[in-house]
Amino acid sequence: MLQLPDNLFSVDTATAESAETHAAALKNLTFDDLLSRIASGTVELAISIAISIAVFYVGKFIIHKIHTFVGNILLHRNVDASLSTFILSLIRIVLYFILIITVIGILGIPTSSFLALFASAGVAIGMALSGTLQNFAGGVLILLLKPYKIGDYIEAQGYAGTVMEIQIFSTIICTSDNKSIIIPNGGLSTGSINNWSRERYRRVQWDISLSYGNDVESARKLILEMFSSDKRIIQGTHSLDNNDDANLPQENTMTIQQEAPKGFWGKLFSRREAIRADIAEREKRQEARLRQLRPAVDRTPTVRLGELGDSAIVLTVRAWVKSSDFWGVFYDYNEAFYTRLPQIGASFPFPQMDVHLCKD
Repeated sequence: MLQLPDNLFSVDTATAESAETHAAALKNLTFDDLLSRIASGTVELAISIAISIAVFYVGKFIIHKIHTFVGNILLHRNVDASLSTFILSLIRIVLYFILIITVIGILGIPTSSFLALFASAGVAIGMALSGTLQNFAGGVLILLLKPYKIGDYIEAQGYAGTVMEIQIFSTIICTSDNKSIIIPNGGLSTGSINNWSRERYRRVQWDISLSYGNDVESARKLILEMFSSDKRIIQGTHSLDNNDDANLPQENTMTIQQEAPKGFWGKLFSRREAIRADIAEREKRQEARLRQLRPAVDRTPTVRLGELGDSAIVLTVRAWVKSSDFWGVFYDYNEAFYTRLPQIGASFPFPQMDVHLCKD
C-alpha cells in the first residue's frame, strides 16, 4: 500500500496556522493599537519608498557615468560605430535591470520569482537562437580584432571579393563580376581568411614555357629591360613594411591642457584628446617594433630557369608590385611576353602530334 510522507502538507498547514494566528491577533487588538500599527506600517512603507527613490536616482546617475566612460573608451579604441552602439545599449539594459531588481528588493517584494522567470526566458531564447548568437559573437570578434576592413579584397568560405559592409551578423562582399555575397560572421570568425589587401606589396610570378634551343640569357635580358622601364615594378632591397613613411619624423600629436578642469568627473572625462594621443603614440611604438621584426627583402625582379620539362624549358619570372597594381601588371606582361619574346627569336611550345605513314 502506498504511504504518503507525513510532512507532505506541512507547509500548507503552517501557512494556514499562521494566517489564523494573525487573524486572532487582529481581533484582540484595540482601536488605538490598530491605529498605532497602521501608522507604524505607513511610516515604514514611506521610508522604504523614499530609500527606493533615492537608490533609483543615485543608480541612474552612476549608470549614466558608466555609460559615458565606456563610450569614451570605445571612441578612443576606434571601435566600429555599430558595435559601439550595441555594446552601450547592452550595458545600459543590464545595469537598469540590476537597478530595478535592487529597488524591488528594497520595497520588500520577493525578487526570486523575477530572477527565475528571466533566467528561464534567457535559456529558451539562447537555445532557439544558437546559430544567430554564433554569428553575433563572430561579428563582435571581427569588429574588435579587425582581420579585414571595408574596402579590403578577401577570400573566404569559397568566395572572393571586396568587403562592402561589416554587420553584426554577416559580412557583405562584392565579387569581381558584381555579385553581392552575404557571408555569416560565425564561419568568418573561426575559418581561414585570405586578406589580399592587408599587405601593401605583393609578388607577381609568371611561368613562361619556351622551346628547347631558345637562348635563356637573351630572354632574361629582354624581360629585365622591360621591368626596369616600368615604374610599377619595385627595384632594389626594401623592408616589407606597409608604411613607406615609417622613417620620416612624426608630428607630435600630444596636446597641452591649459586649464585643469574642476570636479572629479570633469577631470575624469575631459582628457579625451590627451588619451587619444597617448593611444596613438603606443600604436606607433608597436608598429616600430613590428618593423624591426620584418626582414629586408630583395625586391629586384628575377628571371630563373625553373624547370626542364618534357617538351619545354620553364622560366620563372618574379617581380614585386604594390597590391593595387597586381592584376594590372600580371595581365599587361602576359601580353607583353607573348608579343616581345618572339621578336628575339624565342618560340613557345604547344602540343603536337606526328603521324607516320608506313607502306606495306
